[in-house]
Amino acid sequence: MMKIDKYDRMILEIIQKQGKISNQQLAEAINLSPSPCLRRVKHLEESGIIAGYVALLDAKKLGLSLICFMQISMDKHTPERFKSFENKIAEFSEVLECHLVTGQSADYLLKIIVKDMDDFQQFLLNKLTPIEGVSGVHSSFVLKSPVNTTALTIT
Repeated sequence: MMKIDKYDRMILEIIQKQGKISNQQLAEAINLSPSPCLRRVKHLEESGIIAGYVALLDAKKLGLSLICFMQISMDKHTPERFKSFENKIAEFSEVLECHLVTGQSADYLLKIIVKDMDDFQQFLLNKLTPIEGVSGVHSSFVLKSPVNTTALTIT
């Protein structure tokens, strides 16, 4: 784990919320001159702490309004079965997240987004359930998202 100081923390906090901020603006915000600020950002990128940059899109404005969390149970608990499922599920653009979990009756927790219930049905019946080893599916639909962030707490 790389040691980060207060300037690194400030940089990380700001760019998580303002990914398009210029180096000049970032340097001013943390009271550092532009050259050392840029060196710090480059170092954070090269170390892998900054893994990349993305644009956050408004799903509803793109017609994607149905978010679902799905618990998936597998018939066999073997590395091969899990790897096969993970490889297949990674092919589906509807899947935003896939987590192997413990403490549940399910093996995986998926977060998916689709246009509507018809699209959900197509995803479920034509993509998810045909995957070899899927033995159970439990779906929970999102009604509201009062907290929805990508920003990590920097300590």
